[in-house]
This record gives sequence, C-alpha cells and structure tokens, in this order.
Amino acid sequence: MKVKIVRLSDKFNDLPLPEYQSEGSAGMDIYAALEEPLVIPPGGIALVPTNLAIALPLGYECQVRTRSGLALKYGIFALNSPGTIDSDYRGEIRIILANFGKEPFVINCGDRIAQLVVAKYEKVEWEETSSLPETNRGSGGFGSTGI
Repeated sequence: MKVKIVRLSDKFNDLPLPEYQSEGSAGMDIYAALEEPLVIPPGGIALVPTNLAIALPLGYECQVRTRSGLALKYGIFALNSPGTIDSDYRGEIRIILANFGKEPFVINCGDRIAQLVVAKYEKVEWEETSSLPETNRGSGGFGSTGI
C-alpha cells in the first residue's frame, strides 16, 4: 500500500521517512525533528515534532506506539499509546512522550521516538437492544479470568 507523505520544512530533509527496522516489523520508527535538544524531566511530558504529515486512505488509521527499548531502558512512553492519526488529519504528526524514568531524558534531532502502525478499521453502527447474548464470562472483568 502506498501512502502520501510530505515534509513540512526543508530543514529536516536529511531525516529518514518512517521506516521498518526489520523484515518482520509491524511498526515503522519515526524520527524527532528538532532545532535543538529537548529535555523531558522525570514526570514530564513533551510534544515532539516530526516535520511530517500523511494522507491515509479512508478506512485506515495510523497508530502511534511506544518504542519498547525506550520504555525498558529509560521509562519513556508515548503517552496515549496507541494514539490514532485519522485518515482525514493533514497536520504535522507530533508525538506525546512522557518520562516515567528517574532521570531527565534528552531527545536529539534524528532520534527514533515512536513507532507507527498503519491499520485498517471497521466503522460500526450501534444497534440498541434491551439485552445482550449470554457468554461464559458474562460481566466479569479486570482479572476475572485469572492471572
């Protein structure tokens, strides 16, 4: 599938477009487009620019996910992961990162900050009813099926 992508400024033309790091990767790494290093203090939140905008086909979303290495090594998470970039959004992709680590985290221009996964979705139409079909689980949730 081909997806249109545009760089919003020529300043960051040297940065790669989002790319898969291996043949079996589901997510593409996306890069920070920064004029100067950005420090996220412990407990801090930052909105990180990428200098990119995309045009997805109708029926697709682009999910923004945490990079596992950043989470494990530094406590850095994409805050609303998975975030959704809708097919009709044409603005800059910006990544909300939160530092749950104990040390300040420095992001430099060109750092891989998140992953993007393009996924098909279905639109639903709600059918209001007075009851739902029974299942073995029923209304049990939050650990009801065990550990």
